[in-house]
Amino acid sequence: MKSIYYPANERGHNDIGWLKANFSFSFGPYYNPEKVHFGALRVLNDDIITGGTGFGTHPHDNMEIITIPIKGALEHKDSMGSVGVIHSGEVQIMSAGTGITHSEYNHSKTEDANTLQIWLFPKERNIKPRYDQKNFNDLLKPNQLATLISPDKDADTLWINQDAVFSMGDFEPGQSINYDIKIPGNGIYIFVIEGAAKIDGHTLNKRDALGVYDLSSLTIETEAQSRLLLMEIPMM
Repeated sequence: MKSIYYPANERGHNDIGWLKANFSFSFGPYYNPEKVHFGALRVLNDDIITGGTGFGTHPHDNMEIITIPIKGALEHKDSMGSVGVIHSGEVQIMSAGTGITHSEYNHSKTEDANTLQIWLFPKERNIKPRYDQKNFNDLLKPNQLATLISPDKDADTLWINQDAVFSMGDFEPGQSINYDIKIPGNGIYIFVIEGAAKIDGHTLNKRDALGVYDLSSLTIETEAQSRLLLMEIPMM
C-alpha cells in the first residue's frame, strides 16, 4: 500500500470577497505541479459562498462534476433545462459530456453556504450531458458508510460515467472502519470533512486527506466524532 498525505493547511486559497475557496488540487489562480490530480480525481474545492451570491453561467465539457453541500443550499440552473435547489444531505452530479452551461447560487440571501465541488475525468468522452441529484439523509446512519455514487446504473446511488465509488458516513470516536476496494486497481482518497481519523500511520484532522493506492483494503480508526468522505477512483 502506498499513500500521499494532503494536509488541509497546504491547500491553495483564493479570497475574492463573495467566494472563499480552498483548493486541494491546482485550480484557477492556484498551481502546484505536485498537486494536479490524484488518479481520476482532478478537482476538490472547498468553497464558502456568501449569501446572495454565486457562480454565474459558465461552460464545462468532458468532466464528471459532483457537488456536496456541507452547509446551506445551492440553486442550480443549466442549459439542459434542469432547475432546482440542492441542500445539505443531498448530492448533485453532472456529466458535462459534449458541453453544458450552468449557474450555481447560494439559496440564502443572508447565510453563507459551504460546498465541496469535485471533478473527475470521465470514463467515456463526449457523452450526452446529463444531470441528477439525490437525497441521502435516510441512508446516512451512525457508524455506517453510505454509498452515494457508483458506476452501477441499477444501484440505489447516483450514476457516474467513471469506475468510481463515493461513500460518506458519520462516526463516533473509537470506530474501526474496514473498507474493501470495490473495483480492482482503484485507489482511494479519504477526505475528513469533520473530526479526526487515523489511517496507515497518518492522523488526519478536519479537511486533511490521504490518497492511498496499490491496495485491496484499508482500515480507518476514528479519533473524534467524524464525517468522512471516501472517493474510490481509477488511478489512470
